[in-house]
Amino acid sequence: MKTIIHLIFFLLLGTSSFAEEKVSIFDQNFNDYSENLEDAIDAKKDGIFIFFHMEECPFCQKMRRHVLNRKPIIDYFKKHFLNFEVDVESSLDLIDFNGDTLPEKIFAKHHNKIGATPVLAFFDLKGNRVVRHTGFANEKDFLLLAKYFVEGAYKNEKFIRYKRKHR
Repeated sequence: MKTIIHLIFFLLLGTSSFAEEKVSIFDQNFNDYSENLEDAIDAKKDGIFIFFHMEECPFCQKMRRHVLNRKPIIDYFKKHFLNFEVDVESSLDLIDFNGDTLPEKIFAKHHNKIGATPVLAFFDLKGNRVVRHTGFANEKDFLLLAKYFVEGAYKNEKFIRYKRKHR
């Protein structure tokens, strides 16, 4: 009987570790966006996505819990983008798309005009931010925002008009 209990415990322990294994939308990052840009080009991605956030931001946390961890989102974003996150309050240094070294908070606030969070920012393969959305986006709108970028619709129309056509 003791052996059966140990076997059941072992099986439960083994399956729980598989259940806990999660895939993240975010790619490994050494805070060198000039290098990340080259990696995106080499990998034939459409661009770079950056999730600008604050740790205490309830809408950022809601995005993490209800949107950024969804398989359709992760699959689409992994296919089309290199994906990173920037804490708008962090003093950690990074290298921006132009090769300049500066703290994350300066990159966020001064270079990308981030005030409120979350900000969902899409950069082209030249390092230009071409699509930006401030605030929470549900799964459907977040995916639509990414498609708006991938299809190049941002070049011809505002997102609100694109969204109306694709509802």
